[in-house]
Amino acid sequence: QGILREGLEDVAQFFKAHGSCRLPLSPSLLVKGIVPRDCSYFNSNAVPLKLSFQNVDPLGENIRVIFKCGDDLRQDMLTLQMIRIMNKIWVQEGLDMRMVIFRCFSTGRGRGMVEMIPNAETLRKIQVEHGVTGSFKDRPLADWLQKHNPKEDEYEKAVENFIYSCAGCCVATYVLGICDRHNDNIMLKTTGHMFHIDFGRFLGHAQMFGNIKRDRAPFVFTSDMAYVINGGDKPSSRFHDFVDLCCQAYNLIRKHTHLFLNLLGLMLSCGIPELSDLEDLKYVYDALRPQDSDADATTYFTRLIESSLGSVATKLNFFIHNLAQMKFTGSEARPTLSFAPRTHTLKASGRIRDVFLCRHERVFNPSKGYTYVVKVQRDSPGEVTFVQRTFEEFQELHNKLRLLFPSSLLPSFPSRFVIGRSRGEAAAERRKEELNGYIWHLIHATPEVAECDLVYTFFHPLPRDEKAAGTNPSPKPADATWARSLGKVGGEVKLSISYKNNKLFIMVMHIRGLPPLQDGNDPDPYVKTYLLPDPQKTTKRKTKVARKTCNPTYNEMLVYDGIPRGDLEQRELRLSVLSEEGFWENILLGEVGIRLRDLDLAQEKMGWFALGSRGHGTL
Repeated sequence: QGILREGLEDVAQFFKAHGSCRLPLSPSLLVKGIVPRDCSYFNSNAVPLKLSFQNVDPLGENIRVIFKCGDDLRQDMLTLQMIRIMNKIWVQEGLDMRMVIFRCFSTGRGRGMVEMIPNAETLRKIQVEHGVTGSFKDRPLADWLQKHNPKEDEYEKAVENFIYSCAGCCVATYVLGICDRHNDNIMLKTTGHMFHIDFGRFLGHAQMFGNIKRDRAPFVFTSDMAYVINGGDKPSSRFHDFVDLCCQAYNLIRKHTHLFLNLLGLMLSCGIPELSDLEDLKYVYDALRPQDSDADATTYFTRLIESSLGSVATKLNFFIHNLAQMKFTGSEARPTLSFAPRTHTLKASGRIRDVFLCRHERVFNPSKGYTYVVKVQRDSPGEVTFVQRTFEEFQELHNKLRLLFPSSLLPSFPSRFVIGRSRGEAAAERRKEELNGYIWHLIHATPEVAECDLVYTFFHPLPRDEKAAGTNPSPKPADATWARSLGKVGGEVKLSISYKNNKLFIMVMHIRGLPPLQDGNDPDPYVKTYLLPDPQKTTKRKTKVARKTCNPTYNEMLVYDGIPRGDLEQRELRLSVLSEEGFWENILLGEVGIRLRDLDLAQEKMGWFALGSRGHGTL
């Protein structure tokens, strides 16, 4: 901190002598001074500086940049240029992946400037709002986006941005072999755009723990990201869209394999350690698989998504990084509440005179449970507000107060566990009385506790609290935002059917809206096909089994070889969806019959087919 302050004084002297200068990052950025109070440093190995410059334009905001010393930023510049080219290819093909590509400029050997993206936070900071084990939880990213996008249409837009940008990041980081991916170099904007920073390792040069690669998954795609996409912990049709976007973006880049190999080949002699021989180029060649058909590449990338989503190593890596960072931030960072977008103080909000928990309400969104409505009265005459908080949010307040104050200064908190069979309404009523006592004692505790920022932030109204002042909100199912009424019993299957060189290709892509089993559990669905007539049952083909889902993704190719076109027109494709039941007989969930003569197979046919009882399918 002392060294930083001395350096900032030197910079201030420079501006006194010269008046203004243009930043190397971009000639359009003209600055006239430094803002010392807004400058600090990051806790990574190279200890980069966060600098804030005064804009010459009086209406412009301060210009914030990162200055790094100790990293070869030429590699970051090259990586960002490759991602910029990928983005241009996607946009030219009509696919806007909502990528965030920032400026980066090397100003000398092992030093340079990086643009700071406003309104963005690292995944680590978002996850540790839910505790040091936040990287193992599914809700942190969704809760953070909901906090910054309280209106339903804003949140929908943020999720859409997240789906596109996350798909773009998965493809770009895989193709370029970007390693050292932990939750401090992946960022999320409040608008839902996800992006990666710090490209110190690429082309598969992973960091090692002894003989173990630190980056074990093909790319970073974790369950908390899938939770945002699905709108919950179960796969939805939004996940199908995400997989399709990834595969489409991947195939578009594959068409330009030669371009990326030529551009990277030109850089072999520039002295970047991780791009020095043909083996490094071979990494990109192998990642792009130019010898594969689009269908094979789609199947391949779908398996990569499944592998990344199932990787425990990524979450463990995030968790270890959280622990490593605690030694830097534990002493100075003040705890904040995960559900509050900003901190509020006594001075800004006005003194709280009294609080009273007036009622509890049943809620269904985002999950079933109870919320408690608290009446907050301030010193200003007639200023009364109502806030809604869940039991878990009361508990978070108490846990974070314990980080600041000894237990002797805090009131005791009600037990989380409900003894006996009494849950539901009776338990909520009992908790209401206990929580009422807790907040009364909290407001009447010593001034250092009662007047602290955590307490005033907790009782400050959020956008969702506007409903609490009126009547009870009408119950809404947890997945109302995501549910689509398909109007068909049995759901739908998405297929791509093509015919070439006496071969019939059937790509089983996704299924949506399958009915749950009679016991209420989700099925373990798989797809089985026959080409009828088939008395000997020789045309049976099957996909893998998806586990516990009504909206599975397969992207598997089923091939029928040696079928002349004349024979094809006499055949019918019979497709069945079944649930695997172990030792018991598998359960039929729906089926469809498709007369191949009804399809013009001179070109690929892709679409959703309705599943139902026996009958001919409609596209």
